[in-house]
Amino acid sequence: MTNSEYSKISSGIPLLPGIYKYFDVDETLIYVGKAKHLKKRISSYFNRSLDNQKTIELVKRISKIEFTIVDNEQDAFFLENSLIKEFQPHYNICLKDDKGYPFVVIKNEPFPRVFFSRKKIKDGSRYFGPYTSIINVKEMLDFIKQYFPLRTCKLNLTENNIQKKKFKVCLEYHLGNCKGPCEGLQSFEDYDKGIQQMMALLKGNLNPLMQELKNKVSVFSEVLEFEKAALIQQKIISLEQFKAKSSVVNTKTGTVDVFSILEEGDIAYVNYLAVNDGSIIYTKTITLEKRLEESKAEILQFAILQLRETFNSEANEIIIPFEIDYPDKNIIQTIPRAGDKKKLLDLSQKNADYFNREIIAKKILHLEEKTSDEVNVVLQQLQKDLQLQSLPSHIECFDNSNLHGTNAVAAMVCFKNGLPSKNDYRHFNIKTVEGINDFASMKEIVFRRYKKVLETGALLPDLIIIDGGKGQLSAALESIAELGLIGKTTLVGLAKNREELFFAGDTLSVELPWNSDSLKLIRRIRDEVHRFGISFHRNQRSNAAINNELEKIAGIGKATADSLLKKFKSVKKIIELSKEEIALEIGKAKAKLIFDYFHKQEVH
Repeated sequence: MTNSEYSKISSGIPLLPGIYKYFDVDETLIYVGKAKHLKKRISSYFNRSLDNQKTIELVKRISKIEFTIVDNEQDAFFLENSLIKEFQPHYNICLKDDKGYPFVVIKNEPFPRVFFSRKKIKDGSRYFGPYTSIINVKEMLDFIKQYFPLRTCKLNLTENNIQKKKFKVCLEYHLGNCKGPCEGLQSFEDYDKGIQQMMALLKGNLNPLMQELKNKVSVFSEVLEFEKAALIQQKIISLEQFKAKSSVVNTKTGTVDVFSILEEGDIAYVNYLAVNDGSIIYTKTITLEKRLEESKAEILQFAILQLRETFNSEANEIIIPFEIDYPDKNIIQTIPRAGDKKKLLDLSQKNADYFNREIIAKKILHLEEKTSDEVNVVLQQLQKDLQLQSLPSHIECFDNSNLHGTNAVAAMVCFKNGLPSKNDYRHFNIKTVEGINDFASMKEIVFRRYKKVLETGALLPDLIIIDGGKGQLSAALESIAELGLIGKTTLVGLAKNREELFFAGDTLSVELPWNSDSLKLIRRIRDEVHRFGISFHRNQRSNAAINNELEKIAGIGKATADSLLKKFKSVKKIIELSKEEIALEIGKAKAKLIFDYFHKQEVH
């Protein structure tokens, strides 16, 4: 929409609070905004010079403007957020976390059941949460089941049905997990008392329940009913342990919500700590994507509303790093400079920082999450760091494995365009080397690998990494020279301890920046060849143990053992065979030796 097109409709826009909606030529809602004065806010898009490219693009796409007048700024704020959540317009802040969280439900029914659900239904039931961890919810429900005998059946326990004796108690009653309201063995008042105590637990308010239980201990002790007192004392200890699982800050802090924000380009991370009676009952960090260069305050304002709504917060105070234009003036904004509340804010910021670092680490370590352009940036950095002639799109890495000096084997992994190419992985049994000789073993496997590549006409890698010292690199280079491949590919050695790279003949190593993308790719390749090599080595040792079991039999050699295992796959299957079945493979004499060896107890 041009300035002149807007001027034709501007007179109809009021100077009142409300929300405005921008649509494109296809009648698609592309942006929702709120305003204290609708006309002033909308006119700002057309009556001033815009320097933000995203906003310029938005204005170009506007074909139609609609607005809704509301009573005040608070109503505008909530309406804006509900429309963004429902329609997710392209140019509004995007909340990337759309996960459904579990609730604990107290069902709206006689003698209500308690269970967890990811769906919130408007049927009069009470919902607690949502919770950020399903594991925590299950632990909580297990605890509730242990200490608050509540029914789990789906019977319709109306007063009329109970009086007509339509139901019989089930196993849960006999196990002590239910008090039998279905047969009228428990009154509604007594059942509801358990529900109220459980609700206090769910709210994190355990003090009244703890005090009540302590009073009962005193009463039972006074009348010398020590067994009952001991049972209740055990319940108190369990409640204290359950409460200790929350991070207790300071009970004087009360019930507050704590928020912090971290920006990284167009992405923002907002952490939320829910504090109830001085305990952090849950924490959550969400990711938001900026669309129109929204300010830090605007992002935090948006996130706070979303999080408080999602987690049904009833806190009347929010602790934040700076003041925001929050619409609900009854909510106290605290910007602490010192004390326990400042410690809470610092803890929230630490959570946001950690979340961001984890995201970065995962993206760097697993290039699957990167776009092809981002992967190319990493490969270009590696090319620059190692001064390679071409982009290392095809990398192969070798490693020897001879744990405890046995079963010398080797492995090679292949990465193409920064990602594992598992179909190209290879493992090697060392054939020409007697004993443990890492240099000779490396020479053998490199020669075998690239001799095969030449014979099949496959492509050579751009970069070959030898996981080991200079001796192994020199041995690998000998094979490359014998095959006439000098200058057709590049070899580097990777020192096992210091993570430094070196070229054959160079006295100085190449040390990549410790936190660089290129070194993290090298680390990933190294870790993958270790994993692949060790798993192969374990299999070989396992097979060797099986072979040794057969070879322990006097008169049975390696060739016979290998022949039987190749045919029957395992010693277990060989043991199950008859003497005649074994004889068909290796003859009667050897078959008798094997059969008698594994059936000694039966013979005697």
